[in-house]
Amino acid sequence: MSFLPTSIRRRHWLAAAAGAALTTLPGLGQAQAAWPSRNIRIIVAYPPGGVSDNISRALADKLSAQLGTPVVVENRAGAGGSIGMDAVAKAAPDGYTLGFSSISPLALNPHLGKLAYDPAKDIAPVASVMYSPVVLLATPAFQGKDFKDVVAQSKAKPGSVRWSTSGLATVGHIMLEQIQHTAGIELTHVPYKGAGQQLTDALSGQFELISTNLSAALVQHIKSGKLRPLAVGAPARVEVMAQVPTLAELGFAAANMTSLFGIFAAAATPAPVLQRLNAEINKALALPDMRERLLAADNVPTGGSQADFAKQIAQESASNAKIIKAANIKLD
Repeated sequence: MSFLPTSIRRRHWLAAAAGAALTTLPGLGQAQAAWPSRNIRIIVAYPPGGVSDNISRALADKLSAQLGTPVVVENRAGAGGSIGMDAVAKAAPDGYTLGFSSISPLALNPHLGKLAYDPAKDIAPVASVMYSPVVLLATPAFQGKDFKDVVAQSKAKPGSVRWSTSGLATVGHIMLEQIQHTAGIELTHVPYKGAGQQLTDALSGQFELISTNLSAALVQHIKSGKLRPLAVGAPARVEVMAQVPTLAELGFAAANMTSLFGIFAAAATPAPVLQRLNAEINKALALPDMRERLLAADNVPTGGSQADFAKQIAQESASNAKIIKAANIKLD
């Protein structure tokens, strides 16, 4: 039993109640110590069954084990990843809704049309997860030996080399425009709506070049000789075809692009939660079985700080803005 006067006891109770209320506000240390206390959801901005979906589920399993709470995956595909990222941008900023996507919805899509979210204000980059190399291959229709022959033939006969991509304003299309600009050549762009029919037509020689993300299926076509790699977009040569130079090595640094993927959150998510997530993602990516799974799917694990990831996105966004304006790239 307390022997404090009633007025003092009342003040003590009010102070304690106020302190308890403050700990529930986002951003305060006591509140973040309890995170996570319930399921975490990762919104994947692509359809089920693809490489990005498979990798995100593997990462979710690792994070669930590390954080001691279920991490579930939800697919929200469409609009080049923008639908999924819009859901992340509009989610409660509490660290319980994350997004897994390439950086295109932040660094490419905003330059092609109005979005329902502001990438700079509504979404926080949490951690880089992987990059998928973009490979440029010759089909049976191309008679040249290497990338130098692509440039030489395009200079001799402008437009005679047809370059297929998976669509307008995709990473492959931006690469094509960068190469045209740097080399002063003219290539004929053949855009597809997706990679399935594009690969089928490449194998039958419907065009001379194809740019697409590296995959196990593609490697088999390379090994059989049906497709010949001329260059790769990646920070370094790819182990599975170490003889193939990067576009940077060939003098096209601006075109040396990859598909970079990562984890994102709503912009107002408290910094302590974002820092914890970044640390846990880096921990998961360092696990040998996780690295092996990524490499087996011809993706390269990345990781790193939030600041570095944000810087990469900003740099690619600025580069994309310039080339899209210069080439007058517009979606249908």
